[in-house]
Parts: sequence; structure tokens; C-alpha cells
Amino acid sequence: MDYLTHNETETEALGARLAGALSPGAVVAYRGGLGMGKTAFTRGLARGLGYVGRVTSPTFTIVNEYEGGRLPLFHFDMYRLGSAEELFDIGWEDYLDRGGVCAVEWSEQVAEALPPETVFVALTRHPENPSWRTITIEGAFLP
Repeated sequence: MDYLTHNETETEALGARLAGALSPGAVVAYRGGLGMGKTAFTRGLARGLGYVGRVTSPTFTIVNEYEGGRLPLFHFDMYRLGSAEELFDIGWEDYLDRGGVCAVEWSEQVAEALPPETVFVALTRHPENPSWRTITIEGAFLP
């Protein structure tokens, strides 16, 4: 399903809606270049799961963990990983088994490690206005 957001607030709100459709062990895999709103979408996802603290990009840490909501959120940035093998080295399977939600930026870097039931979220600039985003969500139905 395709959605149009006009600003960061709307992108976050869409992430929060998706959170309502997720269950323990869910994986959300993002596709989209730099500045497309992946971290903003994840902030909304965290809010929708009930987390109230600060949410930032895990670019330098590989993964940020957010707990205190309905489900824990594990926010991954795979930009600097060379392969899925490196993902397994940092404990990917352990994260999948912890009963939270794994949100994966730059998921194409580790596509072969994603489970079959992964929810895919593609974020692109809208052709009419570069500050708008077209967000395509596959694998989940929003409440």
C-alpha cells in the first residue's frame, strides 16, 4: 500500500500506525536513500510501541535498543556492514528471539538474513514536491 506524507510529523505518524500492526519478533526492513525519512519513520514506530525517549540513528553503533513500551525496539543501521555474515556476528538471531521489533535501515545490505515475513517499507521523494515522501508498506495492514 502506498502512502503520501507531507512532512516529518506525518512520516512519524505513519510509523506509529504501523507499530499497531506489529507483533513480537516482527522485522521492518527499510529501503530508501539518505535523507528519505527512515529514522523519522522509526521515531514514529517507537512512539507507536509506547517508547517515550529520544530516538536517533544507529549509524555508528549499528544498533540502538529502546525498551519501556509494549514491545522493545531494536533499530539497526546496516550501511557500514559488508554482508549478512557480519550481521550474524553481532547477534542478529539473538535479537530476533528477544520478542521485540527489529527495524532495519539499509536492509538491502543484509537481504539474505531477513525472515520471509519481513515487513518492507520503501521511502522515496514524491515527484511533485521533494519534501514529500511516498511510503510503500508491504507485508502489513495498518490499523
